[in-house]
Amino acid sequence: MSVTVRVPAKVNVQLAVGAARPDGFHDLANVFLAVSLYDVVTVTPADALTVTCSGPDADRVPLDGTNLAARAAELLASRHGIEPRVHIHIEKDIPVAGGMAGGSADGAGALLACDRLWGTGSSPSDLLELCAELGSDVPFSLAGGAALGIGRGEQLSSLEVGGAFHWVFAVADGGLSTPAVYREFDRLAAGRAVPEPAADPVLIDALRAGDVNALAASLANGLQPAALSLRPELATTLDAGLAGGALAALVSGSGPTTAFLVDSQESADKVAAGLLASGTCRAARVASSPAPGATVLGD
Repeated sequence: MSVTVRVPAKVNVQLAVGAARPDGFHDLANVFLAVSLYDVVTVTPADALTVTCSGPDADRVPLDGTNLAARAAELLASRHGIEPRVHIHIEKDIPVAGGMAGGSADGAGALLACDRLWGTGSSPSDLLELCAELGSDVPFSLAGGAALGIGRGEQLSSLEVGGAFHWVFAVADGGLSTPAVYREFDRLAAGRAVPEPAADPVLIDALRAGDVNALAASLANGLQPAALSLRPELATTLDAGLAGGALAALVSGSGPTTAFLVDSQESADKVAAGLLASGTCRAARVASSPAPGATVLGD
């Protein structure tokens, strides 16, 4: 018997970042939108916990105990007093180390899949609690759709979305360490007051109305200056997407993937082709939102 779960990538349409807390984390107002790029996680009974991975950049995915999927299996097993004897296979399609929560998605997918495989019967709230222990983005990977995350981003409130939004994601060479981006945020913020993070009501209204132009005008990422400081060449990618017809552009989360909001599927295809022709990225992916959260495909 095996269980297969599909899990989505995310884009942060707003990421407001507060000052560093005493515990080293930052308070956030994080508006998540799940997009139709997916990893697929399959779990199968085994003699011991093992992880394998296939797909683009699979060689960059850790297969040891640091992998969030492995940690998810261990966490669920420990809660129920069982051994995590399972093989986890990840079919990777979400860009690796790209600011789109691919690792978090794998953790959420493995958690849901192992819960189903082992019959542990966790409630949705139980699973969200375990997700929050695994990482700030993991609860949203389970929930999908659209949500406001506060605290570290793990405290979710679902948001209404009034229509489909179309995106292009430009995949950069190499990755960006999320902790390094936050350290650079702190360095750039030194000596100035950092406002308390709060959701933008104009952006929330734009999502509810399905208004692409209003959403384009209100996209914001407080980590973008730090990401551009560490990877200045990303500014060229942002410019290329805007020149190609995107309504708005921003670094996705901590980067280095860049996100472009467009007004239609046709525009998405055009912007993606222009980005590839510009030579400023190594891949351009087209997706739509909102997308469902972690979904069991088969068992």
